[in-house]
Amino acid sequence: MSTNSLALVTGATSGIGKVFAERLAADGHDLIIVGRTQSGLDEFADAHPQVKVRTIAADLSTVEGIDAVAASCAVEPVDILINNAGVSHYMPLADLAADQAREVVNVKVLAPTLLMRAAVGGMQQRGKGTIVNIAGMIAFSGPAGPSVMPRRAVYAGTLAHLVAMTQTLSAELEGTGVQAHVVCPGIVATNFHAAQGIDASAVPRMSAEDLVTGALRGIELGETVIAPGVEDRRLLDDVFTADLAAFGGQSPVLATRYRAG
Repeated sequence: MSTNSLALVTGATSGIGKVFAERLAADGHDLIIVGRTQSGLDEFADAHPQVKVRTIAADLSTVEGIDAVAASCAVEPVDILINNAGVSHYMPLADLAADQAREVVNVKVLAPTLLMRAAVGGMQQRGKGTIVNIAGMIAFSGPAGPSVMPRRAVYAGTLAHLVAMTQTLSAELEGTGVQAHVVCPGIVATNFHAAQGIDASAVPRMSAEDLVTGALRGIELGETVIAPGVEDRRLLDDVFTADLAAFGGQSPVLATRYRAG
């Protein structure tokens, strides 16, 4: 990714998003940073006078917040879009309040979708661009049995959506000069879990700095799905090969096991 370009980072005032924004600023990228509180955004901007930093105070759990950021994506020459904003409602579906379910889906599905939609046309016209969605290895946890806790059906589903959508978008963008990537961390040492009241201090965690280093290297390697904590890349390749085998194995003929005995 070349310098002197414009990057937009959501969830930029803490955790992974802040490290992404700091790394991009250090490389000379001008920034549009998005967060819920203006004070946090201003603090970041004041600490990085070497680049142009514009701020958008927006809550991406709301339609108004999403629309405000999407409007900037549509009119600004955004070369790098980092969809990082997150929310941590870890609980079974039956225990998840309707407003919490709406917040998770808005932040991790609706917001990335509409921000990508707003930015990708301009990227294609300019013949360059990089889209990075932050998901997580929980996207691959669907087959886990009931002993795996905490249960988090909505959260896992939104991350799985980001993985599948990014893979499909990457194929759509073939030959345009625009790239799409999805980053799948495990547990990262940020305040993400603490916000949910979960004490993860005893669990081995990757630093946000290492995660971003891995993500940026994965982009250089051309990986669509980037898993910085997975040593054996073949594990991911096997998952995707099996996905395509199942997709290709469908038929208009009813499978034998579903026919009456």
